[in-house]
Amino acid sequence: MKKEKVLIITGSKSDLEIVSETEKFLKKFDIPFKTEISSAHRNPERTKKIASEAENKGVKVIICVAGMAAHLPGVVASWTNLPVIGVPVPNSAFKGIDALLSMMQMPKGVPVATLALGKSGAKNAAILACQILALSDKRLKKKLEIFKRELSRS
Repeated sequence: MKKEKVLIITGSKSDLEIVSETEKFLKKFDIPFKTEISSAHRNPERTKKIASEAENKGVKVIICVAGMAAHLPGVVASWTNLPVIGVPVPNSAFKGIDALLSMMQMPKGVPVATLALGKSGAKNAAILACQILALSDKRLKKKLEIFKRELSRS
């Protein structure tokens, strides 16, 4: 089995429907990934362990999917030097604006690439992770070029 290059972390089982968009794209591009459920609020020690051990396990990019207070990507970014991509989930009374603001207002030195809300953001997170990995993978770069051409035709 291939080592996971992308780690997806979500704060709750309820976010797995959104996460499935990320997983579908990564499968399509044959990128090995792993999905973990770990809340930055309810399981802070577990979240710290997952984030701080990811690089040693061969992970190159981490995608965090979270709603409401959405501290997950920021907490993960504080425990790793890997690129962290945040996907805000529109599952609150504020329709995800709270999650979006939480992710995009990171302090200097702790970047989180914050994408669109929900399923569009989840798919774009997979594409962005793919683009990052393609910097050192010619096979993946070629697949992306084909994907972009097909996208422009559709």
